[in-house]
Amino acid sequence: MPRRLAATLVATALTAGPAVLLGAVPAHATGDHGPARGTADAVVLRTGVNVGLLNKTLDVPLNVALNEVHAPASANKTALTVKLDGIDHGKPFSVLRADAATARATADRRAAEGYANLVRAKVRLPGLPLLSVIEVQQVTAKATCEAGERPRAEANVLGTVRVLGKKVTLRTGGTTKVKVPGTGEVRLDLSKKSVTSKGAAATALDLNVSLNPLKLNVADVQGRVTLAKASCTAPRGKAPEDNATSGGQTGGGEIGGTEPAEGKGTEVTPANSGPRTQNLAETGGSSATPYLAGGAGLLVAAGAGAMVFARRRRSAAPQGGRG
Repeated sequence: MPRRLAATLVATALTAGPAVLLGAVPAHATGDHGPARGTADAVVLRTGVNVGLLNKTLDVPLNVALNEVHAPASANKTALTVKLDGIDHGKPFSVLRADAATARATADRRAAEGYANLVRAKVRLPGLPLLSVIEVQQVTAKATCEAGERPRAEANVLGTVRVLGKKVTLRTGGTTKVKVPGTGEVRLDLSKKSVTSKGAAATALDLNVSLNPLKLNVADVQGRVTLAKASCTAPRGKAPEDNATSGGQTGGGEIGGTEPAEGKGTEVTPANSGPRTQNLAETGGSSATPYLAGGAGLLVAAGAGAMVFARRRRSAAPQGGRG
């Protein structure tokens, strides 16, 4: 009988005890399991300019974008045409034409990347129907954010650049100004890049435009034009050791960049990660650990009690058969 009682006690502790305890709380810590997806964006051209009519009765905004994508997406349109009320009798106006204009953005739990590429492109604005604000051979921008790695940003301007019909030499890390009497002024920033521990952004060309063409009933055009921009934020994961912020404007050579321009329609492929609180599931433990320890203690106590009880019964038994 004592042996049956001990066996029953041990079996009850083995089955009922851990099952009840583990049923009261989860067996693993709750919270964020695995990295979240990163984000990525890209755009080939974006304008944010204001067009003032010659009669001063109206200011018309020209806020348009070509191939603006957010991950996951891609676009390959090569022309952008718009209509503006009060300008050139409402006829369609070509803002950009290019041989190739590609934007793509991808993002998953491992990495996020934005990429923009523009080949042999001309940008025009209202009031200058025959003169391009800027002509480029090729510009690219790329931003890459991998989980646990420091984000990277690249921007290149390859080949000849013309602004308001003038061939210009862009300055690395500074602003280039181009003035044309009777037409206006354009200021260009070359290959702007920004990198932090959580994300990156790259812009091939950024133009601040101030024009007074006095054509097509346009008095002045003021605003900003961006060519080839890409950005990304990293998936949540292990943060890179270097969390310093770096940014600024960089480039290479006369026009910036070191890679040769490729043929028509081809792409050049140049070469939110913050620390998060670690939970028990990631260290091998869980919030149920104290209860498991208690269940193990119960098993040990039950086994010890059964052994003591059995020894006492044997010592109290009659010593028959011994003379």
